[in-house]
Amino acid sequence: MAAAALDGIKVLDLSRVLAGPWCTQILADLGADVVKIERPGVGDDTRTWGPPFLKDAGGHDTNQSTYFTACNRNKRSVTLDMATPEGQALLKQMAAQSDIVVENFKTGGLRQYGLDHESLRAANPRLIYCSVTGFGHDGPHASRAGYDLMIQATSGMMSITGRPDEVPGGGPLRVGVALTDLFTGVYASTAILAALEVRHRTGEGQHIDMALLDVGMAILANQASAFLNTGAAPQRQGNSHPSLAPYQDFHTKDGSMLLAIGNNGQFARFCEAAGHPDWAADARFATNTLRVRHRELLIPQMEAVTRTRNTAEWIALLEDKAVPCGPINDIAQAFDDEQVKARGLAVAMPRDAGDGIAQIVGVASPLRLQATPPVLRRAPPALGQHTDEVLAEMGVDVKQLAALRSAGVI
Repeated sequence: MAAAALDGIKVLDLSRVLAGPWCTQILADLGADVVKIERPGVGDDTRTWGPPFLKDAGGHDTNQSTYFTACNRNKRSVTLDMATPEGQALLKQMAAQSDIVVENFKTGGLRQYGLDHESLRAANPRLIYCSVTGFGHDGPHASRAGYDLMIQATSGMMSITGRPDEVPGGGPLRVGVALTDLFTGVYASTAILAALEVRHRTGEGQHIDMALLDVGMAILANQASAFLNTGAAPQRQGNSHPSLAPYQDFHTKDGSMLLAIGNNGQFARFCEAAGHPDWAADARFATNTLRVRHRELLIPQMEAVTRTRNTAEWIALLEDKAVPCGPINDIAQAFDDEQVKARGLAVAMPRDAGDGIAQIVGVASPLRLQATPPVLRRAPPALGQHTDEVLAEMGVDVKQLAALRSAGVI
């Protein structure tokens, strides 16, 4: 295999569900050796989060969910019971040989096993230890469990997602994927890479305290800035934008399309192509700020025109005029898009785990490093697929493996 950016970096992954595994998958895609620790006989909770489930060679459902595969490729799965003294000893040995530990237990949850940051750092001062929790390690809610849906509600994300209360279908909505979990994973991987750079300079590791709530508040972005600097809480407004117009979905003859007009030039070019240069010349619509203030007048006029052509015709009309316009795809249509195909964003990963699942398909890493691109070394693993392999690398012999397995430690 070609050299990868994080070749030689060892990660002990004690996380499960999504935020932590998303972080460690990013590190694994960049070449780190990620060993995922799972409960014997049970595994990561998401292994059973279905339907939908993976299919076997005959096209029949297995008992393994597709959810798990979204965030666990390029990892080795080891089943190990950390509640046993033998399991704790093995994990401490792994941590002593690792560069990074990622965990998402409740605050203080690993202290009883001697697997908290302070305990592991004493044996390995170079260790970078990343904790992912719902609310962080301090504050009045530090002991609470955190879930993405809860954070989307608590952070205000749901209050700005969906249509206003007074229109049909109005009310707060969650984003269609676990956004705060995913962003927490991305932020956590960034923090870990920064800590690695600090370690190059100092030789010391450090603790990273990642909280879903912190991330949920951070990704409010311009909406948070609007509130903090005006005192007015933003409200839901469907697919329109609080600070741009026209920047939303429009009905067409055969469905809908999206217009994302971000400056006066784009608006003028759209108006010309649509046969209404008078809109761009109208003093009420001359600037973006004026268009936002008068959107109730502008948008109905535009939609009366957008309904006269189908979506494909609008896209063809505007494509060479530098007016951002596109379809509103479902996921099947998105993966059938020519650009998605050209970028190779669906990747097939062969798997030989003895469970009848010969291939798993996933989404390619978006990290396009020219010299050290992401790697696809392993499909998402079967439960405990690499237990013997990893423990043998640590010096555990066949007799010891049998004894550990007999005792239910692995």
